[in-house]
Amino acid sequence: MSIASRPILVLALTLSAASGAGGCAGTTVQPGERGLFWHPFTEGLSTEPLRDGFYWRAVWNSVYVYDVRWQSYTETVDALSSDDLLVELKTAVIMRPIPQEVYFLAHEIGTDFYPRVVKPELLAAVRSVVSGYAMVHVPEKSAEIASKVQAVVVEKLSGRHLEIASVALADIELAKVVLDAVERKQAKEQEKEQKEFELVIAEKDAEIARRRARGEGDAVRIRSEGEAEGLRIRALGQAQAQDTITKTLTPEYLQYKLYDSPNAKLVLLPDKLNVPVLVSPGLDQPHSLSQGEVPSR
Repeated sequence: MSIASRPILVLALTLSAASGAGGCAGTTVQPGERGLFWHPFTEGLSTEPLRDGFYWRAVWNSVYVYDVRWQSYTETVDALSSDDLLVELKTAVIMRPIPQEVYFLAHEIGTDFYPRVVKPELLAAVRSVVSGYAMVHVPEKSAEIASKVQAVVVEKLSGRHLEIASVALADIELAKVVLDAVERKQAKEQEKEQKEFELVIAEKDAEIARRRARGEGDAVRIRSEGEAEGLRIRALGQAQAQDTITKTLTPEYLQYKLYDSPNAKLVLLPDKLNVPVLVSPGLDQPHSLSQGEVPSR
């Protein structure tokens, strides 16, 4: 045996002898725990909590140890929604005993505080809050439901020497028949939204076509009005020109133009002759027509 192990052996033998002779034992309170001495033959339960450490005690005395660290407890709760449909929720609560109040917790409830007090209040709170929501809204409102459940549990456990950190909902399961109905409803809603979108697009296309047609009609009308105005202006100009020409067609001017034309034919009607004498351009001598002869052209 090594020299380093001899003190440990001596200490163990000493404790064993003390336990056998004087009836002593020891209890260790771990970090994060609180202990309470129980002296059944004298003072009873001590009021001052024991912090972490090793404590000697007589064999007929006891030390009740309470874990005051935050702990999570999970429960699966079956609840009915406002539309009387079954919803299964996994609920988790994080809580601990209040370290300074473990004496009162031991007196009033005991170390089994969760199954005796917390669990029933938690289940009742979840069922009460969920009953105010329709089944299809439970998943999307889970954070809101958890907050309300926590408020109810904190109120119910007030004065019970327990501290609630949070309540959370997870793994929400809905009835399959309801899920199928929800999926069909969502499919119908998506189809409806698609139809409404197509209707909006069709209305926009029709409005664009109407505006385009109105624009083309306005363009045709403007072009027609422009052409009509052009025709009116040309007709007015032609009428004015014709009027001007008409005013210049005097008998003297017509006679002048008749004489000036190379194709003109001159007909002389002497006062003393009974027949006309025609003089045509290109003929050197006038040709006399006998009575009854038709002039040649």
